[in-house]
Amino acid sequence: MSNFFGEYISEIDLQKLATQAKSAQPFPHFMIDNFLVEEFANEIENSFPRADEIAKRGKSFKAVNERGKTQVTNTNFFPAPLKRLNEILASSEWLCHLEEIMGIENLLADPGLLGGGIHQTGPRGHLDVHVDFNFHQQLKLHRRLNILIYFNRDWQEPWGGNVELWDKEVKNCIRSFSPILNRCVVFATNDISFHGVTRVDCPPDATRNSYAAYYYTKEPPPEWTGVPHSTIFRARPNEQVKSKLLMPLEKMKRKLGRLTSRLFRHA
Repeated sequence: MSNFFGEYISEIDLQKLATQAKSAQPFPHFMIDNFLVEEFANEIENSFPRADEIAKRGKSFKAVNERGKTQVTNTNFFPAPLKRLNEILASSEWLCHLEEIMGIENLLADPGLLGGGIHQTGPRGHLDVHVDFNFHQQLKLHRRLNILIYFNRDWQEPWGGNVELWDKEVKNCIRSFSPILNRCVVFATNDISFHGVTRVDCPPDATRNSYAAYYYTKEPPPEWTGVPHSTIFRARPNEQVKSKLLMPLEKMKRKLGRLTSRLFRHA
């Protein structure tokens, strides 16, 4: 048994988690409830920025596949407890724990938190099923793991916002985790790690709050094809209108936007 940073992270059984992660379907992952020491988790939950604060400092998403979410990656805007969490999850000690659990050597944290940091989703927000970008262009690193920690006290099941893990054909949701307070989910990121967040139907005065970080290696994973890609979205089986109409229209809109931008630059 391990008592990692007893002041912050609860006692965890690394060997047990490693066994669970290796055999987990549809791709390697593990979930821990009561991940952080209760006092520390409460401290973070109480200090989590309000929606109006995050809206001023973060990036908001309004696309077909990702809507109603705001993220803050600049740690200068993090309250002290979240800064502490960020430092812990980027520490060499925690990286060694992840390496042992997930069987990946030489993990690295991203100091810039590209795509990570504070995430907040309001009512009717969602994140469709996708695989993440596989290569960090600025750092020249291969993306290997996601960690998600939730800070939603008294979250109700009907409010949705579950993180879902799907099979590689995106035909069946294999695992679904409600974003309850102090739940941690870690999973491998590769070309079949399809995951998404169901629509959030919380009350108007509530938000779905989480912290996300991603881990990398200099060495490519065994399945590396040599082709970097950005986020790839897939519609769920019951999302035919989105699949056949809304997603193609959005793709066309982005292409037109890029074309217009190039034309103006050369005008």
